[in-house]
Amino acid sequence: MLEAVERKIEQYIADLNEKDISNIIAQIPAGKRLRARLMFEIAGNSLEVIKAAAIVEMIHAASLLHDDVIDNANIRRGKSSINAVYGNKSAIMIGDILYSKAFYELLDLYKPIAKVISNAVTQLSIGERKDVYLSEKFNANEDLYKDMIYQKTAVLIEAASEAAAIIAKKPREIYKQYGKNLGLAFQMIDDILDIISDEKTLGKPALSDFKEGKTTLPYIYLYQVLNDKDRQKLVSMHKKELKESEQKWILDKFNEYNIIQKAKDEALSLVKEAIKLMQDAGEKGLEEIAMKMVDRSF
Repeated sequence: MLEAVERKIEQYIADLNEKDISNIIAQIPAGKRLRARLMFEIAGNSLEVIKAAAIVEMIHAASLLHDDVIDNANIRRGKSSINAVYGNKSAIMIGDILYSKAFYELLDLYKPIAKVISNAVTQLSIGERKDVYLSEKFNANEDLYKDMIYQKTAVLIEAASEAAAIIAKKPREIYKQYGKNLGLAFQMIDDILDIISDEKTLGKPALSDFKEGKTTLPYIYLYQVLNDKDRQKLVSMHKKELKESEQKWILDKFNEYNIIQKAKDEALSLVKEAIKLMQDAGEKGLEEIAMKMVDRSF
């Protein structure tokens, strides 16, 4: 049914009657369509689900366009980013077009669904802003990190799950919590992969998050166990181009204190909680989707 989502997105974009815009949007990598998969698993493949899933995926694509501009990212999923090819102004405007079109199509959906999804977009923007100002200096506060990734990433997965539950007339709070846990775990694993994956697999240079100023969960955990001297050394490397010796020092410290496993265990605990919710609700398919959040290489 993912093909139906792709066709619906193409239809929405074709409605704009702007060929050059359609051509640029067609170059945005589709990714895993995780949010759409979740919605189909929860609510089936009715036309209402297809429309809602297409809208959510358009919103996700728009957020990534803006994110790449903010991060000065030239690579997205192994390909040149839209801002790298067409410039920041075009990337921002294409993102705005996707957001605007998604909101327009939301008007055709049941009002509670539209409210859940539109509220998520507000939270996405707030989360992006938090990500920006948290990147200005080394952040050692785990709660601030988790609050930020909830709003920047998890909230749209949460909204997709809740919206699907509303469509399927299922208890929305259970599925909302499931989506929130998956979203948090998904971002935590993304942050881990930035450290342990090679550039070819990841589609961007390894350790690029730290260079951009992002103090993700593994760095926070590492900071917590280091002595004062090593803490100062770690902070001094924040938001700078790392020498090979500096990269090795960080990776060695991660290994010495088993930090990566600790971060994976945190993500896994969230997934296990989500799985338990779905087991209680009799949702076997959603268990498999949850496990794929932590058992992946990109």
